[in-house]
Amino acid sequence: MEQAIATNKSNEQRNRSLPAHLVVGLVIAMSLWSRDSMRDVLKNLVDGLSVGWVKVGKYWRVPCKSAITQARQRLGAGVMSQLFHQLVRPMATGETIGAFLNGLRIVVIDGTCFDLPDSDENARVFGRPGSRPGTQAAFPKVRLVILVEAGTHIIFDALMCPYRIGERVRALKLLRSVTSGMLLMWDRGLHSYAMVHATVSQGCDYLGRIPANVKFITEKSLPDGSYLSSIYPSGKLRKKGCQPIIVRVIEYTIEHPDYPEEKVIYRLITSLLDIQQFPAELLAREYHQRWEVENTIDELKIHLLGRKTHVRSQKPREVVQEIYGWLLGHWSVRVLMFQAATAAGVAPLRLSFTGTLRVIRRAIPKFQHLQQEELPFFSIG
Repeated sequence: MEQAIATNKSNEQRNRSLPAHLVVGLVIAMSLWSRDSMRDVLKNLVDGLSVGWVKVGKYWRVPCKSAITQARQRLGAGVMSQLFHQLVRPMATGETIGAFLNGLRIVVIDGTCFDLPDSDENARVFGRPGSRPGTQAAFPKVRLVILVEAGTHIIFDALMCPYRIGERVRALKLLRSVTSGMLLMWDRGLHSYAMVHATVSQGCDYLGRIPANVKFITEKSLPDGSYLSSIYPSGKLRKKGCQPIIVRVIEYTIEHPDYPEEKVIYRLITSLLDIQQFPAELLAREYHQRWEVENTIDELKIHLLGRKTHVRSQKPREVVQEIYGWLLGHWSVRVLMFQAATAAGVAPLRLSFTGTLRVIRRAIPKFQHLQQEELPFFSIG
């Protein structure tokens, strides 16, 4: 944390009641107590220190709302961004249940949008959804694209952008964090030659769904019912000399148990060509781990951000700061769950996210009290 603060020149020039490291904790804690006011979040955050202050005759007055706003503005967004990228990474090991498929770490990419406060600055920077002529969408929106480790729900990279920029554009940039030894899954909305090419260029394997309007020609049928085909670039890319990429296509049908006439046809493409190690049935079954990213988004938007308007901040820079605070808050909860699951020898996804969140809320004051017993003059300043 100190390195991130120093790098972004957010150090204090004088002693303040809200030093930079406390503001970092406050921004993260905003997601732990998402329904509380900023002053109440701050009170919750330092509650465990009050007993120690009384013993040494100290008293700390909770700053007013404007002082908290100014402290966040001094901190900026760069500290939270740098802290996120320094700390967050995939954590599953070979012993983590459900995190790997034949040695490949399962990761998923997807995106979502968050409502922002209706301020002129937020609307100008992030934009609003389209609406009927003569009307205006109620809230500006920010788009967030994330990479998730499916077996732990840890978000190990993320990019945000204005609403008008589509998921595909940011998803391509987010591929900076995929590596060999990973199996990347995506939904049909992210399918493209560029996505396949960029993933393969990173040395990462992929398993993605294909939209209904995309057709593949069977070039070679395989014994497990899948077949080999080729994915071609657009006309522009073909002229630049881009070559087609060999893909394996898997088709299967899912029927509703109560309504057999309701069938959904799934078509997947993958770079995994070995049908002995990765038979079509195995990949079709494992693809549905892609839905783990939807559960992760639910954890962010429902359990951490239980508010009508997800974001509090009225200005764009604080919006970015707040979202990185959420991501770090989610990471904190998920890391604790991973450690507890590893110690108990169970899958991390078997533990309750909301239950862990309640444990953390109760434990923060107790932890601070214990820390003060070890360091009697520990303070926030």
